Amino acid sequence: MPDLVRDVRVRFAPSPTGPLHIGGVRTALYNYLFARKTGGKMLLRIEDTDQNRFVPGAESYIIEALNWVGIQIDEGQTANGPLGPDAPYRQSERREIYQREALRLVEEGKAYYAFDTADELDAMRKRLEEANAPAAQYNAITRLQMRNALTMPAADVKARIEGGEPHVIRLKTPRKEEVRLNDIVRGWVNVHSSAIDDKVLLKSDGLPTYHLANVVDDHLMNISHVIRGEEWLPSAPLHVLLYRYLGWEATMPQFAHLPLLLKPEGNGKLSKRDADLGGFPIFPLQWTDPFSGTVARGFREDGYLPEALVNFLSLLGWNPGTEQELFGMDELIEAFDLEKIHKGGARFDIEKADWFNQQYLRQRPDAELAPAVQTQATAAGLDCPPEKAEAVVRLLKERVSFARDIFPEAHTIFYAPNTYDEAIRAAKWNDDARKAVTVFRDALLTYDGPFEADAIKHLLADTLTAAGIKQGKIMQAMRLALTGSGVGPDLMLSMQIMGKEGVVARLENALAKL
Repeated sequence: MPDLVRDVRVRFAPSPTGPLHIGGVRTALYNYLFARKTGGKMLLRIEDTDQNRFVPGAESYIIEALNWVGIQIDEGQTANGPLGPDAPYRQSERREIYQREALRLVEEGKAYYAFDTADELDAMRKRLEEANAPAAQYNAITRLQMRNALTMPAADVKARIEGGEPHVIRLKTPRKEEVRLNDIVRGWVNVHSSAIDDKVLLKSDGLPTYHLANVVDDHLMNISHVIRGEEWLPSAPLHVLLYRYLGWEATMPQFAHLPLLLKPEGNGKLSKRDADLGGFPIFPLQWTDPFSGTVARGFREDGYLPEALVNFLSLLGWNPGTEQELFGMDELIEAFDLEKIHKGGARFDIEKADWFNQQYLRQRPDAELAPAVQTQATAAGLDCPPEKAEAVVRLLKERVSFARDIFPEAHTIFYAPNTYDEAIRAAKWNDDARKAVTVFRDALLTYDGPFEADAIKHLLADTLTAAGIKQGKIMQAMRLALTGSGVGPDLMLSMQIMGKEGVVARLENALAKL
């Protein structure tokens, strides 16, 4: 194919057969990054020609998932209907287009009608398997033994079609021909036509198969690059052959087949079962099956931030060639390069996803995370005004990976201790510790200044200095008295959130119990 200078137009073309797999999100992301990097356009096309597998709600789920992760569609199917000059973007609404092209291939001798029943096809495959044939497929040799337009009189074929007998249209694959394509990720791919069977192009219900529909649509929508998963690589030579037969090879898009997402242990393709066993989601959003009512977890509902998920997915199969790990969307667009995509599969390390979430959680404003703390506190029967919730977030958000974990981590802030760490008590609770807690309590009883972290810090330091106590030796005991533990977040900010009366009560309780 000659090199062409053309506007970049890419497409993401999922099937509405259920929730969008996280691998599909990565495919959409790479398409989006490439389109934005090159000033091109991204289309969303719904490939719903397999009506037997259609699932209600799946299309709207896909659109919502893309919106959540920040992938903006320029043309295609949207929540408000089709957007762009090539509508419709649902393949089920384009059947006349596919039928026209399939019939043209028949008329030009590049495809043919076939009337074989399911039982006849099964019998053919069984015969080939018993004969130890290299492949049990409908091809240039076996088609001459089947019921199709190549073995039947033209008048008989015409009569059967006019009589409404079920039939399909199959591609007439050449017997001895080399099919080549230069994949951006894989390099040159060469396949002999004898390895390509006579695929069905148009099914008996009048709808196309994926192979015909995606080639016709990519041509008519002027798609410049097809960026899709590795599982479609075996079909690519067939698609090249279709472009050739349809007369569109000169404007055929460039292909880039992305590496697989692998199980966490790195062995085999990532599946929902792997996610269930590993205790993590495999879909971007929570999904409720409309038939069974089964609920599948989603990254959004599990507390992952969209920018963290995007950053994580971007590095599963692509590397910028630098040590940088944190990329906002604009930075990803600037750095992205199709030629830096790996050939080998990428291990799905959910712990790395958690780490990314932690990094982006730290960047979120405290006020944005505070409502989650308020909701959990209210559910626990606690009073937690916005300013207190924000202070809790500020205290703890660098210690957690998810917003949902902030309130549980704040247990010692909301609840005075009933028990005390025995190891810390044995090692640190001594006369100096008891004296320090006592004088600090007394100082708080007469203190009428602002009860803020900095002021508390100075009050404690001045009180201990006046009492001749070294602060470094009693701080773990002071924390023990206030929280029941020897470790935890910033103690001064913790006391600010507890409030003066709360701190005094805890110190008095510790003096009585310890």
